[in-house]
Amino acid sequence: MNLKKKLAALEQLQDIDQQITRMKNTQKGLHEELNDIAQAVDAAREEVTGMENRLAQLEKEKAELEENHASELANICRSETNMKEIKTNKEFQAVGREISAARKQVTELEERVLQKISQIEEFSGQLAVRKALFEEMLENHALRTAEKQAEIDKIQLDLDFDSARRDIVTDGVPASLVKRYTSLRDQRRGQALAIARDGYCLGCNMHLPPQLYNNLFKYEELLACPHCQRILVLKQQQA
Repeated sequence: MNLKKKLAALEQLQDIDQQITRMKNTQKGLHEELNDIAQAVDAAREEVTGMENRLAQLEKEKAELEENHASELANICRSETNMKEIKTNKEFQAVGREISAARKQVTELEERVLQKISQIEEFSGQLAVRKALFEEMLENHALRTAEKQAEIDKIQLDLDFDSARRDIVTDGVPASLVKRYTSLRDQRRGQALAIARDGYCLGCNMHLPPQLYNNLFKYEELLACPHCQRILVLKQQQA
C-alpha cells in the first residue's frame, strides 16, 4: 500500500470514527431523555401515592372522631339512666355536670367530623384530578418511550454498519499505523489527522516549516505537524 492509499484509508477511518462518535453521543442523549421521562413518571406516581396515603389518613381520623362521638353519646345515655337512681342532690349535680360536659364534647366532635368530611371531599376531588393527569401522563410516556427507543434502535443499526466498515478499513492498514492513529485520536479529541493547506496545519492553525510543507508534495513518508503532532494530509485549494 503506497502512502497516498494509506492516507486515504486513515482519512476514511477518521470520518467513520467521527460519525460513530456523533451517533453514540446522540444515542446517549436519547437514553438520558428516556431516563428523564421515567423519572418524571416515578415522581408523579409517588405524588399520587402520597395523596392516597394522606386521604387514607383523613379517613382514619374521621373514623376515630366518629368513634369518640359514639362513645360520648353512650356515656351521656348511661349517665342519664344513672340519674334516676341517684339519692342525694350533690350526686345529682355532679352527674349533671358530667352530662353537660359530655354534651359539649359531643358538639365539638360533631363539628370536627363535619370539618373532616369537608377536607376529605376536597382532597378526594384533588386526588381524582391528579390521577386523571397521571393516567394521561402514562399514555404519553408510553408513546414517547416507544419513539425514543425506535430512534435508539435505528442509530444502533447505523453504528453496527459503521463498525463493520471500520473493521474492513483497519484490516487494510498496517497494524502499527492503526496503533499510531488510535493513540493520536485519543490524545487529540478524536482528530488524529489534520489538513495541510497553504503552508498551515488546519488542525491547530499553526504555520508549518517550509521544508516540511514542501515534503508533503513528495508523498515519501508520513509527516506530522510539529505543533499538534497530527498526521498531515495535503489538501490544495481548488481553483
